[in-house]
Amino acid sequence: MRLSKITLTKSAPSVSLTKQGATSGAMRVNLTWSARTPPRGWMNKGRDAVRLEDVDLDLSCLWELQNGASGIVHPINNQFGSFHQEPYVQLDNDDRTGGSESGENLTINLDHASEIKRLLVFVVIYSGASSFAGLHGVATLYPPVGPPIEVLLDECTVPSPVAALALIENIGGELIVRREAKYIILPPGIFKQQAADLEYNWGLSWQSASKD
Repeated sequence: MRLSKITLTKSAPSVSLTKQGATSGAMRVNLTWSARTPPRGWMNKGRDAVRLEDVDLDLSCLWELQNGASGIVHPINNQFGSFHQEPYVQLDNDDRTGGSESGENLTINLDHASEIKRLLVFVVIYSGASSFAGLHGVATLYPPVGPPIEVLLDECTVPSPVAALALIENIGGELIVRREAKYIILPPGIFKQQAADLEYNWGLSWQSASKD
């Protein structure tokens, strides 16, 4: 039976997977979202409430391994990753409508936890909205051992199409999950995924691409 979930907050932002005994097996990361009350001020500009069926959100993961390899897992260019091979992170599918009850899921292979340096789980608005205003997101990590770990996105008050959810780091052999819940404003001329890269100093090279 699952234990009560852990909700990461500003006052308690991190938890150790290693200390929970989650050192092997598959850990699923689930993203679901719903519509908030219509925003006001600059966030509304005459718009009605966000229509979930119109919004395409992409669950994504920047990854870096101990051997120096790094990259991104996301639906663009079908970069869905791999569970059994590097980067040991795999995206299951791309829910383009926002209507899926199960949302989108990443699976992380904790059998290779010692090979992981850091993983940034984040979400990008691919289309259908210009910011997260009016959207409520919840990311839940399901370790093979221990309670689920939940990260709630606070209401968006900036014009941001990119939100960092959680950072998973290998610190001295201990795998730590840290709440980020950070909205990233897109600099001019920068791709949305690249904005997350720059915010967390990943150092990848970027070029224009799409899912179509």
